[in-house]
Amino acid sequence: MKVYTRTGDEGQTSVIGGRVSKDDLQVETYGTIDELNSYVGQAVSLMEGEAFEDLRQNLLEIQHELFDCGSDLAFVKLSEIRYKVSAEMVERLEQWMDAYEEENPELERFILPGGSLLSSTLHVCRTVCRRAERRVVTLGQAKDINPEVRRYLNRLSDYFFVIARTANVRSNVPDIEYIRSKKVFGNKK
Repeated sequence: MKVYTRTGDEGQTSVIGGRVSKDDLQVETYGTIDELNSYVGQAVSLMEGEAFEDLRQNLLEIQHELFDCGSDLAFVKLSEIRYKVSAEMVERLEQWMDAYEEENPELERFILPGGSLLSSTLHVCRTVCRRAERRVVTLGQAKDINPEVRRYLNRLSDYFFVIARTANVRSNVPDIEYIRSKKVFGNKK
């Protein structure tokens, strides 16, 4: 099988149910989710050792779910759509976050993206996820979409923030506080 098809040479691409311009908002939206998935794959590749096995498994599941998000957004015709992204996926992210947040030190100030290389990469995932969410919001104003994709991405960016901090804890690297910030967060425990 050849990877190239030449069908996109004129600036069109296939979506489920038809063809659209490669710069169509729909393509931009699920393309941003695909970009996020690549960064998640990079984060997975940085997770060495048993200390990160649970996070690695979670992120591999998330990679599949990001494909589901893209699939849910790739329809031109809305008849008989069976969406893949569900409220249960959002709830599971919340459960994971609650568990990992227990490992993290109390947050008092804003933190800078960074610390360990893994944490930095997870912060990149967080920011690309936020961009993908913004694209989904814009797409949802233009056409009907699965609203669970928007909710999933919103929660997923929070998840990346939490596990970026967990990655620092497990690597014995402190978060870098934003020194110009007053203490803005209360006790979590």
